[in-house]
Amino acid sequence: MASTRGKFVWYELMTSDTAAAEAFYKKAIGWEAQDSGMPGMSYTVVSAGGVGMGGIMELPEEARAQGATPGWMGYIAVDDVDATTRQTADAGGGIHKAPMDIPGVIRFSVVSDPQGAIFIPCTPLMDMSGDPPPPGTPGHGGWHELHAADGAAAFDFYAGLFGWTKGEAVNIGPMGI
Repeated sequence: MASTRGKFVWYELMTSDTAAAEAFYKKAIGWEAQDSGMPGMSYTVVSAGGVGMGGIMELPEEARAQGATPGWMGYIAVDDVDATTRQTADAGGGIHKAPMDIPGVIRFSVVSDPQGAIFIPCTPLMDMSGDPPPPGTPGHGGWHELHAADGAAAFDFYAGLFGWTKGEAVNIGPMGI
């Protein structure tokens, strides 16, 4: 399996109406949906072509109390969640949920960059053998875009954290490059 460090490996929708979200994405994108079977919580795994790519869950009350609204979050693979969480804070980011485990599944934290964009560094604790679908596979994440007040600072933050490099630049007119 190719290294997934610094790559988006999972997507999660936290929402106020999980049943409506599941129905919408089944119809709009064609995702399959199945309850994860996790004891004590309702978590729906969504997949495309039989390959899991994300989940849908109720927006936790704790997150609502912090001002969170329904939305998607991306999980980014790292070698050490604890170290990445510290590096995020040291670089001016925030920690919204300290590193924790879902036993036998994943270690993760919930953090934000210095401009407030939330993401989830994670390390799978289960067998993730097999390569992910190639970019452009229908139903799977194929483009990741961050709208930031200061794009250069945001890029520097993520490059320092994940080793990301710039690819091609696209001039999109009045919206910039």
